[in-house]
Amino acid sequence: MFKKIFLLLIISSVMLGCYNKDLNLKIRFAQTEGLRADARIIFEKNHIGKVDAISYSEGGDYIAEVKIHKGFKKAVTENSRFFIINDPSEKGRKAIEMIKVAEGGVPLEKGAMIEGSTRFAFLLGQMEEDFGKAMSELSRKINRLSDEIKQIPESEEIKKLERYLNQLKEKMKKSGKELREKIQKELLPWIQKEIENLKERLRKFGREKEVEPLEVKMEEIRKI
Repeated sequence: MFKKIFLLLIISSVMLGCYNKDLNLKIRFAQTEGLRADARIIFEKNHIGKVDAISYSEGGDYIAEVKIHKGFKKAVTENSRFFIINDPSEKGRKAIEMIKVAEGGVPLEKGAMIEGSTRFAFLLGQMEEDFGKAMSELSRKINRLSDEIKQIPESEEIKKLERYLNQLKEKMKKSGKELREKIQKELLPWIQKEIENLKERLRKFGREKEVEPLEVKMEEIRKI
């Protein structure tokens, strides 16, 4: 009996010791952007850890070995993203900011390797993802419009599609040059083709002029 109790105490002590330790991770960056050892790691304005060391890998990128304070271990999950920023509290120094793209998620384990980025690269990726969703939504709207057009006397769907193009126009105004060029080369030709298909369907019923507002809106978007 005493041996079992003693064994349980040892196991409990080991488990508690592991839980109370800081979390060591590795973050891979294409560039360091001036990041150095001892740089802070920030999450929601909290100082949650620091960079222990930075090394150059055989693959041509940089590995930042970081330590997350034990009190914030639960916040670091598969939904965490890390990117290099200017340290808001220390002028001239860099820091690593962690954000959560979704709640929950599986906690990261000790020694896990994570892909990091810069804030610009992260935001660009987010915008591309948003436009990917926009393309899917636009395709759905156009396909539904094409299927239902024969039964719609005065198509409200065309007006909805025009409003959708207005939203795309506003998003393009706020996006960077690289993303605008990507949209111009990849997204707009696809939209134009779908509009032309829709126009052909309408022409059979003498209603091709209903597409003109969409064509005008497309021309406005091309000029951005």
